[in-house]
Amino acid sequence: MIVTLTANPSIDRTVNLVGRLERGTVLRAAATHSDPGGKGVNVARALTSAGVAAVAVLPGNEGDPLLTALSEHGIEHVTVATSGPARTNITITEPDGTTTKVNEPGVAMSAESLADLQSEIIERGSRAEWVVLSGSLPPGIPTDWYATLVEALRSAPCRVAVDTSDAPLLALADRFPAAAPDLVKPNSEELAQLTGADGQLLEASALRGDPTATAHAGRQLVDRGVEAVLATLGAAGAVLVTEAGAWWATPPPIVARSTVGAGDSSLAGYLAAHMSGATPADCLRSAVAYGSAAAALPGTTLPTPEHVDIDAVTVTALSSPAPDPA
Repeated sequence: MIVTLTANPSIDRTVNLVGRLERGTVLRAAATHSDPGGKGVNVARALTSAGVAAVAVLPGNEGDPLLTALSEHGIEHVTVATSGPARTNITITEPDGTTTKVNEPGVAMSAESLADLQSEIIERGSRAEWVVLSGSLPPGIPTDWYATLVEALRSAPCRVAVDTSDAPLLALADRFPAAAPDLVKPNSEELAQLTGADGQLLEASALRGDPTATAHAGRQLVDRGVEAVLATLGAAGAVLVTEAGAWWATPPPIVARSTVGAGDSSLAGYLAAHMSGATPADCLRSAVAYGSAAAALPGTTLPTPEHVDIDAVTVTALSSPAPDPA
């Protein structure tokens, strides 16, 4: 079983425009649809579609449209009571795949709800293979809460993956190595936040065929106690760094339709492969296959196994980045 935590879930409403987004004008939509969202929810959705047992843990109240949507999608979920309905996030997609998102801040969480959510995660972590902590934190939750959860799960048999950004990500890193998870999944900007690198340069270099800078940045986190760093690089694929080595995977050519959920799908692909006993290189291959499949789908649509072409992904072993000098 894989348990995902989404502290700030949402209904993701997608508007597919007929033409380009133009500020201050009346625009026409080709289609609209809504899906249950939030990063952990997306991971659980992709894993469930892949036949991997997953349960999404999140704040929510009976009658919330988000929980109705989860049930309609067949996603197993567990909720704790909170102060209001889930937020609604708006995604606007253009025909060329350009994506604009407007995310609401989310419902403030009380100390009681926070304690209940933490207890639920720790209890379920005692019976899970992986616990995934992902996404933003709503008002009312301390920015270092993910660090607190990682430390609390140390005594559990599960592995812990974290995918977040900005203040929660930096607060997590501030408590390395005690709060270093088994896996972190930064994109290029988030890896830059953690290491002081230039995020645009990391992605641009990989697009030119040189992922070395990303591998060295990932090695910095491994040296600080993280077991594995899965750095996603958009169209340039992804780099995986562990103590044992580093690998770069590049996706097949696709026509990008929406980047929403691509990172979450990459994480789900990695975890699904890991659960099957795959090697690090093949876990990375699966991650990139799922991520690129998500990018080729419209709006917040997530890939199912029929969309994924594992064999089309190329994996290259990199020279293992040297540890930072003491």
